[in-house]
Amino acid sequence: MNISSNKTRNNCRFCSEISQANGEDPIGSAIVVEQYLIIEAAQPWPVNIWLEIEPMPQGVLDALNYVWEHGGTIRQLAIAPDKEYSHPDYTRVLYYRRPANLFAQFEKHEFIVPHTLLGSLALALLKHPEELANFAQYRQPTNHIRELLICTHGNVDAACSRFGYPIYQKLRTEYAATNSNLRVWRCSHFGGHQFAPTLVDLPQGQYWGHLQPEILDLLVQRHGSLQELYPYYRGWGGLPKFTQIAEREIWMQEGWRWLEYHKTGEVLASDEINQEWADVRIDFTTPDGNSGAYQARVEVKGSVITAWNSGEQPSLAEVKQYHVSSLVKLT
Repeated sequence: MNISSNKTRNNCRFCSEISQANGEDPIGSAIVVEQYLIIEAAQPWPVNIWLEIEPMPQGVLDALNYVWEHGGTIRQLAIAPDKEYSHPDYTRVLYYRRPANLFAQFEKHEFIVPHTLLGSLALALLKHPEELANFAQYRQPTNHIRELLICTHGNVDAACSRFGYPIYQKLRTEYAATNSNLRVWRCSHFGGHQFAPTLVDLPQGQYWGHLQPEILDLLVQRHGSLQELYPYYRGWGGLPKFTQIAEREIWMQEGWRWLEYHKTGEVLASDEINQEWADVRIDFTTPDGNSGAYQARVEVKGSVITAWNSGEQPSLAEVKQYHVSSLVKLT
């Protein structure tokens, strides 16, 4: 498809259509953080929710700054209140953290608090964990619930609302409405709008992009032909970029059971200047206690043109594409 033909009636060229038409592989673009702080906040959302939305308690900003000042990594997200899930005069807070170096999914904590306590809860979660006992009455027993967050943050990029909302609506009405162990949310921006519609699956921490309605059943139900999900997978947020690329190939070999394995990864050596290749290792432990590892080489296999934003004249850029040229399971 010629990218010059991707126009709507108002002459907006959507970055995600350009990316997809030119065959950009989303793998390796998952957000890698140690923690997530996710707060209900009414729409519309400005571009910078955390500085512009009212009222965002100062305690929330102080808590985030504490993490950053001490070298930690955290992703702060807003989710839109839902008429079925949400409670008037209360605010939901979802907090996820990496539980160990070797892990399968993020550790979840959920609270529903009066808005006046939002700032102090954020400080307890991120800075003063000894104070969490003060919020015991607001803690929610929802560790069994899977949360799907779809970016619909159109004020960051029009592609997110244009393509994200229909996927959100389908997941919300056709899947979450009949599954008490699944909730679906409209979510603020978490990067990679050229891959819209894009989604993060928590507590697993997997990221998805260029989603199509026909693959949602496979993504949600987690049974069937895993290979069909290959081109939509952005990666697992427990691993950095080059190990994400290798992890996709391992997942395809190991099958659905791979999601239950505790994993960690590292880059053994790489072309730090030109980013042409990297040697990586991923160690794992199975639920029954067996351990193993994979070693892989990730190499450039060419490049494509993508767009960094939507608009009448989007910014275009050439980006490298990678593949796994060798993969060995170590014994």
